Amino acid sequence: MSQLPYHYGVKLRIFPSNAQKVLIKRNSDASRFIYNEMNGMNKELFRLRQVKIPITLVQERIQTLKQRLKNPSRGISNIHGWLNDPDLDSLMKANAIKNYRSAWNLYRKVHHSGTPVFHKKRVEQTYQTSCVYSSKISLPNMKNGSVRIIDLRHVHLPKLGHLRFKGMAQKLFKRRNDIRIGTTTISMDSTGRYYVSMQLASESPFVNKVNKKIVSSIGIDLNTDNFLTDSEGNVIANPRYYRSIKGKLAREQRKLSRRQLRAKKEHRSLNDSSNYQKQRKVVANIQRKVSNQRKNFLHLTSTTLIKNHDLVVAEELRSKNMLRNHALAMSISDVGWRTFLQQLEYKAKLYGKRFITINPKNTTQTCHDCGFIMGTGETKKLTLSDRKWTCPRCGIYHIRDCNAAKNILAKGIASK
Repeated sequence: MSQLPYHYGVKLRIFPSNAQKVLIKRNSDASRFIYNEMNGMNKELFRLRQVKIPITLVQERIQTLKQRLKNPSRGISNIHGWLNDPDLDSLMKANAIKNYRSAWNLYRKVHHSGTPVFHKKRVEQTYQTSCVYSSKISLPNMKNGSVRIIDLRHVHLPKLGHLRFKGMAQKLFKRRNDIRIGTTTISMDSTGRYYVSMQLASESPFVNKVNKKIVSSIGIDLNTDNFLTDSEGNVIANPRYYRSIKGKLAREQRKLSRRQLRAKKEHRSLNDSSNYQKQRKVVANIQRKVSNQRKNFLHLTSTTLIKNHDLVVAEELRSKNMLRNHALAMSISDVGWRTFLQQLEYKAKLYGKRFITINPKNTTQTCHDCGFIMGTGETKKLTLSDRKWTCPRCGIYHIRDCNAAKNILAKGIASK
């Protein structure tokens, strides 16, 4: 897969039978167990290495853990025999081990991300498998691997067999003879819907690049008042999907909390409390609706920007730091800036365009026409409430967000 130049991801909704749902849960639990076992062995090994006294028992235990971590698939399965059950996918085990090692690699590269932690048992289920091709196959594609598309409505997955699905684009299905399938993730969300996500790769592009060269550059300023203001003066309103259902969600969450307290007073497990589970799904459905609305809005906006411009420049935002402002935390989370910037980044590569981010320092305080910076001399810096201002040097009247977008574009062009 890594040798192929073009990659793409697709997520399909699947409709498993009751027996297949049981298999998905068992594989999900096994994947989480293997991940946690590796995490537990590493934590124990770290603690034992702190013992400075050369105790024979400690040294033997250290050597045992080292051997198990060298070949964790065999080491864990030998102790926990239920992992050798034929219903469990062997590639699921390999992917769980790979994900744990990837988490450590991420920690070493980005230290503030934290060391791997134990995965808790949740309502959601997920595990990964891989598409394997026989060595006898001369041309691997979407039709002849262990994960394969049978027709426009059915997919075959290891251990699960045939499942009905929906959501595949016609353009991908028509090209199934020259597309390979890589890592595949089977998941269930909190509302009980099942999905399969597939990593695709091909030697030809997945999207048709625009033949006509569009010589156009644009700078965008992201804010909570309006979602986006560009350097051409266009404004995209902030839909505020979460705020629109905040009251309804709060009512349903209060009802959920009451049912949880009642179940605990009656000493009933939440898993066996039908009223609690019904209400939990009501809350989860509201949250899923908001999430889908936001994703759809961000996808439409980012695709339009990338398709219509050769260069898109945005400010480099650190959402984690901005969320510390409790007055704006909910608005920042609702708007989805980080997701939007990530979409612009990968779509620019997909369509052969360019997307860059710049340091936002003084982009709001600087006059685009004469370069005067507010806060210098006897002037005061602009506050968040100052949406319009006049430059004290050249006298040009500015709309704050549009002026910032022009400065962002100028910085981006200068950094090319």
